[in-house]
Amino acid sequence: MEQYYTPQEVADSLKINLRTIYRWIREGKLNAVKVGELWRISESELNRLLGEEK
Repeated sequence: MEQYYTPQEVADSLKINLRTIYRWIREGKLNAVKVGELWRISESELNRLLGEEK
């Protein structure tokens, strides 16, 4: 089963502002799923993003 992270966890791991994560979600740069009122980012999506940032 794939691991999912909160936007705050992703922001902390990338050392960027939380607002940037939400902006990337809005702009479609970062794929996320909304569970109720909360956004979640899959581990594979985080790995994809990390690969692009290199």
